[in-house]
Amino acid sequence: MATLMVQGTTSDAGKSTLVTALCRWVRRQGVSVAPFKPQNMALNSAVTSDGGEIGRAQAVQAQAAGLAPHTDMNPVLLKPNSDMGAQVIIHGRAIGNMQALTYHGYKPVAMAAVLESHARLLARHQLVLVEGAGSPAEINLRAGDIANMGFAEAVDCPVILIADIDKGGVFAHLVGTLELLSPSEQARIRGFVINRFRGDIALLKPGLDWLQQRTGKPVLGVLPYLMDFHLEAEDAVDTRQQAKDAQALRVVVPVLPRISNHTDFDPLRLHPQVQLTFVGPGQAIPPSDLIILPGSKSVRADLARLREQGWDAAIARHLRYGGKVLGICGGLQMLGRQIHDPHGLESAAGSSEGLGLLDFETLLEPEKQLRNVRGRLCLEQADVSGYEIHAGVSRGPGLNGAVHLDDGRSDGGLSADGQVLGTYLHGLFEQPSALAALLRWAGLQEVQTVDYQALRERDIERLADQVELHLDTEKLRALCGL
Repeated sequence: MATLMVQGTTSDAGKSTLVTALCRWVRRQGVSVAPFKPQNMALNSAVTSDGGEIGRAQAVQAQAAGLAPHTDMNPVLLKPNSDMGAQVIIHGRAIGNMQALTYHGYKPVAMAAVLESHARLLARHQLVLVEGAGSPAEINLRAGDIANMGFAEAVDCPVILIADIDKGGVFAHLVGTLELLSPSEQARIRGFVINRFRGDIALLKPGLDWLQQRTGKPVLGVLPYLMDFHLEAEDAVDTRQQAKDAQALRVVVPVLPRISNHTDFDPLRLHPQVQLTFVGPGQAIPPSDLIILPGSKSVRADLARLREQGWDAAIARHLRYGGKVLGICGGLQMLGRQIHDPHGLESAAGSSEGLGLLDFETLLEPEKQLRNVRGRLCLEQADVSGYEIHAGVSRGPGLNGAVHLDDGRSDGGLSADGQVLGTYLHGLFEQPSALAALLRWAGLQEVQTVDYQALRERDIERLADQVELHLDTEKLRALCGL
């Protein structure tokens, strides 16, 4: 039994990517491996096999390891609902909202949950691959740390430090991070990985030699910048586009302050016949075929912001000209007549007027709905699968069943004129049949088949290949206890 941790010099240095790559590389060798992230702060989450909620990156890493996602893979998940506070999820279940200073005092309890989950994973698997959060050099967060070196010290595991050379200043990032660690933490760093390199490696070699002489730590390898590569983003919205068909369907997603599970739109972004546009604050919604209202961690506040931006008027104009509107989860709730939050679960207690495009109301309740589901879309009776993560319960005649679920329930609704569709299902576009049916509904006549699951699996395999080609696998095997 062994534990190896990957920490980064910054957010988005490549921690999630490297842990995913190592999970598949180790699995190829017939070793039972599990991913683990002690504490995650993200609004992208997934429903686990044991009915809880974890960060989406750990669900992808579980796929790389050949496992079903489990709450032990991410025992502490923080979902920001304001600039100063977040919903705290322990072992997959929301325990309430906390301000930052309150949570700081709660960390010893959170650490106990982290160590429980790590011990259970160790008992079930030969290797646990751990992803840190942010940077271990954030000295203002060092006291009571459970996400980086605090965890590594508690379980006595070695650490790989990864940095992104594409951002610039990679040697300063690595040396500076090391300098800000305590002597015992510095000793835990067993090697560096440089990520997203493009160019002639010979030009980098003098810097690698200097780094090793300066720090006494080996460079375990340099991973190349992968073109046309996709791995679900843990937090930031991925706006990259590939070359699109000249007659591509125009899809617009308003980016609200507390947008959640925006990974829902990755299959659209990667589809060659879809031009996906994310519209931010101060931007007008351009002419389009389909507007999608995304999930939200603070639905009433985000709905108010949508109105401040004038996007409600743009949606009404879009519908008058025959366009289609789709609402997912929080976006579905916005489509109704009213949203009630009597307990103040997301913000101040109260009610908000919805857009009134479907005839129903939503009541926010303390207990979250967490399910992995399958069913059939009302459009073409296409097979669909996805997951529900929501606190709201919606009721009304407008919920006539956009999706008929295998468990006997119906979900969402479709307007009488066929222009407005809403559903609670995240992952709606991942099934090829559902994706094709929705694109035809939105106006695309001849739809190319795109299998998003196959694309994800292809890129996980590509990552494992990069480990074999570009990293010191002998040292890695030793660090993994193989």
